Parts: sequence; C-alpha cells; structure tokens
Amino acid sequence: ILSLLFCTSLLPPHSSADHVGAYGINVYHSYGSSGQYTHEFDGDEEFYVDLDKRETVCWLSGFSEFKYFDIQTALINMAIFKYNLDLLIKRSNYTAAPNKVPEVTVFPKAPVELGQPNTLICAVDNIFPPVINISWLSNGHSVTQGVSETSFLSKSDDSFLKFSYLTFLPSADDVYDCKVEHWGLDQPLLRHWGGYEPCLDLHSNSG
Repeated sequence: ILSLLFCTSLLPPHSSADHVGAYGINVYHSYGSSGQYTHEFDGDEEFYVDLDKRETVCWLSGFSEFKYFDIQTALINMAIFKYNLDLLIKRSNYTAAPNKVPEVTVFPKAPVELGQPNTLICAVDNIFPPVINISWLSNGHSVTQGVSETSFLSKSDDSFLKFSYLTFLPSADDVYDCKVEHWGLDQPLLRHWGGYEPCLDLHSNSG
C-alpha cells in the first residue's frame, strides 16, 4: 500500500516536443515503513533524497552544480505521508493493494566487445506495489561490486519503473542473470544474458 503525490510541469514545446518535470514525487508504503522522495525530468531521475543518510543523490550529469534542495522538505513530506497512509489503510478496512506482474528486460549499454568494459542494464517495468528486490548473478554466483540502481520512477498508469546496472568485462564464457523478486511473481524471475545475445527466460527453482 502506498501514497503518491506529484506535481507535473509542462514547458512550452520546442520542435514539437514537450518537456515534463515531475517535482516532489513522494512514495511511502507500510511494508518496512519506508519511502522515497525524487525529482524527475523527461522521465529521467534528476535526484533523490537518501532518507537514511539524509542527503541528496544526483543522477543527471551536472545537475548538482546548479540545484539546491532542502532535505527537511523531504523528511517533512514523508512524515505527512506516513500519517495520511495510516488513515487510508484504516478507511480501506486494511484491504491489500493489488500486485502487478513486473516485466524484465536485460541489455548492454553499448555494443559488446570482448575485453572492453561495458554495463548491463536490467529494466524492470510495470512494478506495483513499489517493493522489489533486484540482484545480479555471474555464472550462478551473486555479484555485488559494480552494482547500482535508480529509485522507483513514476509512470502515468500509477505503476513504476526501476533500472539496475552492473559494470562488467565481457567474456565469451560468462553468463549474467538479473534476478527479480516481487509479490506479483510466484517465484523469483531470472532474466539471462550472455554470449552477446540474451538467452531464454528461466525461473529460479527456489521456493
């Protein structure tokens, strides 16, 4: 269950293209009592507030050079959202939010060349509720180094999109898996990539 509020700004079109800035996207869910506060521009994450470290983390290159944001704004918003969410849960008679089945795609950032550093991107779409675990495997073994991910990016249908990144050195013998765990899945989903082309989709045999 979550509470969501965002303000969208449409700038005058240039060359028949609109620009959309979503400022102050607040997400708070009762599971784990956690949430996020982000700013987006044209579907990309400008920055998010790390609520635990109480600091701003910028994603768009150069954005930190001209943007100032008061962390207290995000903290106050999260407190308000927690209060409102508790009220909504009671009014809904504790009805659980419906789970959507996430869609997962894995692809390299650049054309793959043996021995040339690259980045694998795991795009997870149609996420709802925004509670998910994305991890990476290399030849069946867990990988934690060189891994990063975005916050939940908002979509017009109220679902979410999230990207996970893995830096790697391409080898003809290596196979990589993006592992996704979500309430909309009966079991963890593994999306494979290796040998320059994605392999068939498989599911983990674990319960």
